[in-house]
Amino acid sequence: MIQKKEINFQGIKHRFKVKKPWDDVIIFVLNVLIAIPLFIILHQNLINPNWFLNIDRVVIFIVMVVVIQLILRLLRTIIILCIFVYLLALIYGSTIGNYGFNSVYDDYNTMLYTMSDNPYPQDIIIAKLLPFPNKSKIVNAIEYQNPKIRNFAIMATNEHFKGIKGYSDYRTIIQCFAVFKEINSRWNYVSDPKARDYIATASESLLYFSGDCDDHSILMAASIKSIGGTPRLIHTTGHIYPEILIGNEADLEKVNFLIKNILFPKESTNQKLHYHVDERGQIWMNLDYTAQYPGGPFLSEEILGALTLD
Repeated sequence: MIQKKEINFQGIKHRFKVKKPWDDVIIFVLNVLIAIPLFIILHQNLINPNWFLNIDRVVIFIVMVVVIQLILRLLRTIIILCIFVYLLALIYGSTIGNYGFNSVYDDYNTMLYTMSDNPYPQDIIIAKLLPFPNKSKIVNAIEYQNPKIRNFAIMATNEHFKGIKGYSDYRTIIQCFAVFKEINSRWNYVSDPKARDYIATASESLLYFSGDCDDHSILMAASIKSIGGTPRLIHTTGHIYPEILIGNEADLEKVNFLIKNILFPKESTNQKLHYHVDERGQIWMNLDYTAQYPGGPFLSEEILGALTLD
């Protein structure tokens, strides 16, 4: 009798240890989802030896998939549990019309698209991981694909600076400055409810051009991004404001001339441009609601965080 029980116990243990096929499928799908952005980062940062048919990149991708697969298999139980909880959260989000499966799909596609065009794709992932107040709400509120936002931005480009000639390389920046002029000339600062942050979507702020600093930043960022500009939001002590990517020092010289002599000559008379230079040497210009021209004075100097919207 004792021997029979021992055999049954071993059989139960054996059946318990059998790996389910769907486990391997889930692990492999997760592997591919992780490997693709990591491969983009390596591809952009490693020297390309120009091997025949890019064999070196093929080898890198295969090795990466194998290594990630081994790591994920070691953490199989924890990962499956986390995925299960995450799926439940997405089901709940989809049901109530909040962040759900469609949002994840759109965010992942957008991330891959922007990473493939960015010389520093790792910065996009880092920006998504860094803390920023009300980050998810703000990102969702920047509705740059909303037709109303794009139509407004296009209207602004027809209202301002449409006849500027000879600066085709800076056409997008000039058009983004047109958006800046239209928004800032109409913006009415209105505080949030007491003891509460109210995050208005870009389309909501478009109705009355009113709100606080984060509402202004959201509308500015969405409008600029909708016509091809690259905005980011800066978080300081008690304040959020938008900036636009200008480029390098040579670009700054051109933009400085445009602002001072062609686009905002009256507003920028005897004034200097205010901007930040990031760790890559890229120049970002202030577009705060308090500024009368792009690069106007900073309302608050100390930077606590940045949210780039590539």
